[in-house]
Amino acid sequence: MAEYTTDKLRTVALVGHGAAGKTLLAEQLLAKTRMIGAAGAVEKGTTVCDFDPQEKTAQHSLRSAVVHVDWRDTRVRLIDTPGYPDFAGQSIGALDAVETAAVVINASAGIELTTRRMMDWARERNLCRMIVINRIDAENVNLPTLLAQVQESFGAECLPLNLPADGGARVIDCFAEDHGQADFMSVADVHRRVMEQVVEVDEEAMTRYLEQGSVDPSTLHAPLEKALREGHLVPVCFTSARTGAGVLDLLEVFVRHLPHPGEGNPPLFFTGPGPDARSFRSEPDPNRHVLAHVFKVVNDPYIGRVGIFRVYQGTITRDTPLYVGDSKKPFKVAHPLLLMGKDTVEAARLVPGDIGAVAKVEEIVFDCVLHDSHDEDMIRMKPLEFPRPMFGLAIEPIRRGDEGRISEVLGKLAAEDPTLVIEHDVVQNETVLRGLSDLHLRSVLERMSAQYKLDVSTRPPRIPYRETITSNAEGHARHKKQTGGAGQFGEVYLRVEPLARGAGFEFLDQVKGGVIPYQFIPAVEKGVREVLAHGHVAGYPIHDVRVIVYDGKHHAVDSKEVAFVAAGRKAFLDALSKARPIVLEPIVNVQIVCPDSNIGDITGDLSSRRGQVTGTGNLAGSQMVVSGTVPMSELDGYAGRLKAITQGNGSYSMELSHFEPVPPNVQQQLAAEHKAHRRDEEE
Repeated sequence: MAEYTTDKLRTVALVGHGAAGKTLLAEQLLAKTRMIGAAGAVEKGTTVCDFDPQEKTAQHSLRSAVVHVDWRDTRVRLIDTPGYPDFAGQSIGALDAVETAAVVINASAGIELTTRRMMDWARERNLCRMIVINRIDAENVNLPTLLAQVQESFGAECLPLNLPADGGARVIDCFAEDHGQADFMSVADVHRRVMEQVVEVDEEAMTRYLEQGSVDPSTLHAPLEKALREGHLVPVCFTSARTGAGVLDLLEVFVRHLPHPGEGNPPLFFTGPGPDARSFRSEPDPNRHVLAHVFKVVNDPYIGRVGIFRVYQGTITRDTPLYVGDSKKPFKVAHPLLLMGKDTVEAARLVPGDIGAVAKVEEIVFDCVLHDSHDEDMIRMKPLEFPRPMFGLAIEPIRRGDEGRISEVLGKLAAEDPTLVIEHDVVQNETVLRGLSDLHLRSVLERMSAQYKLDVSTRPPRIPYRETITSNAEGHARHKKQTGGAGQFGEVYLRVEPLARGAGFEFLDQVKGGVIPYQFIPAVEKGVREVLAHGHVAGYPIHDVRVIVYDGKHHAVDSKEVAFVAAGRKAFLDALSKARPIVLEPIVNVQIVCPDSNIGDITGDLSSRRGQVTGTGNLAGSQMVVSGTVPMSELDGYAGRLKAITQGNGSYSMELSHFEPVPPNVQQQLAAEHKAHRRDEEE
């Protein structure tokens, strides 16, 4: 296999909304450069990037895939990413492996949710951005209007580098050419606007342009590359992945105009502990210490864990010793790999700019840094901001004996997906799987079944209600038991008092005169805590209560620890019944991002869920953010509702705010369910 130096490499992530044609575009690039015999089809499951059986069934990408194309004397590393918001973790993770994010837009659908998000995320990671308007040959597309919408949404710096011609059968290069007949707009006008935009960032080029009235485009690589890095120019290209129109022209843009790894903006590395961390600039020099960043992890059933990484510094060859993060023991790279979809090829060396992989190294995790010297132990990449996984399912094994495997399998799946979170709720005694949507979790469960042969049952997670009291009360209990031999005796008097929200639990010993010997006080507290854990009204943990033990009796022979545990428990229950106990529900702060046209429906829907809107704000691109508070129990199924209201263009996040009393009818219902559950257990 041919080897390429860093200046002959380009790294590009194909990102954008689902059904924009990213996978087919990658397929056409592979076919046009003869990396494959012919372009496959998504609907037939024959593409290089969508190789997973789940992807073939779903007919869209679920995970990112790495391929490369060789054109002229340059190798372009491509990462094809999922487009649906449900699988955004794979798309966002790919941004840290490339210099350029190519945001693909479906000409028929226009600017969609993921289009906006990927433009924002790429800008925040300081990447070069370009826009690829695909499916230009589709019926009833209005390309001039779409281009105007792109410029309105993302800025006037979004300028065409080429334009469709002959009804979308080909494109005209507007950077190199100043004449020709395009389907819309004047080639000469577009050429002039692009030239002016590029020379603005370079004083020398600007002077030549003003003096001569024109500049040879072939002399503008450095100003163009600078304009891309600074976001002063966001090129727009036109393609049809179906017919291949504009595909080789797009590849020419990749090769001729995009920055190579030595030119692009430096990666966002930091070194040092916590708040004292400072920025660290890596050097794309093959002779320096190795520095690579793992942006994707795959657990392959046959070869184990595969870490996929981007090399930023140094050279990785066979037997190169590498440390994972701050680990003390290195591993040796047995086989440095290049990826082509599901296939791997061993590489002689990986240089700065290369995207490679290493297998069978269990210590590798997502977002870790690989290096060959302890000098780089504290280096890490600036964390990516992923959407918070809000959709949850409680899971239980269907087959007996699979309890132990659940944690192992879930750990492997979570290692691959930064938007998949596993929660173990000890109080509720349940394992909750959280992801970005029902579709996201459904794909995870399908993979658990197909790859790991582990089937589970699911249900909505339990709401973490709490119980508390609203008034002072006293309780008393005597535990007396005679069985023919030594008996059991313990008597306890106690008071309960409500505490402020969030204060927790206090236990005070105010016994005088030794009526309850000091060695039995912990037993009384143990009995009280047993009630705290299991509740009184509806079976939920009790919080924000003070218990004061002030009197009691004991017997010199029959008093034992077990007797005072029982007496403490019964006395506490007696006091709770008189202290006006209530059930508290969690209230969450929500932030909802939606198109401004949906604001009325969103606020109305929140009100119907016992929520309160606390504020609204404007965002870029005709988007708005709605802030409010709402009971957590009312958000069951909200992801689907929000998707329906906004046609898939809305998102939300939430965080716990505080607890409030549930409405009386809800408390009655919860108490009745708890009573029925206890009755079933007793039977």
